[in-house]
Amino acid sequence: METPDASFRRRLLIESLTVLAADAQIQAAWLDRHGVVTDEIALDFDHAFGLADELVAQGRLTSGVMADLEGIDVILSGMSGGENHDRWTRDALSTDEGWAEARRLARRVLVAELGEWERSLPEITVVR
Repeated sequence: METPDASFRRRLLIESLTVLAADAQIQAAWLDRHGVVTDEIALDFDHAFGLADELVAQGRLTSGVMADLEGIDVILSGMSGGENHDRWTRDALSTDEGWAEARRLARRVLVAELGEWERSLPEITVVR
């Protein structure tokens, strides 16, 4: 039987991948709608990625997607740092190769897990 905690953790990962997999224009609109900055996409993924090993151990995530999830993590981590500030603009979502590759990998994980990658982006609550 699936625990509510496992279901919640899987949902967090799927939602973060859904945002990451979306076309750049859709990502930008989502950021605007929620009043958050571009790095929120990476922060949400980073938080959810930390749960991936546990989800695999619980049988809630196929182990075959771990390489793609790790690839996304490496890409987004590599984009961090003061000299890379231009990679975190809204324009970069549609022009930066790192974002394009992370998007491609996120889509592949969603297809492997759900059979499709195009999904409605999640609603979030921002506490200020």
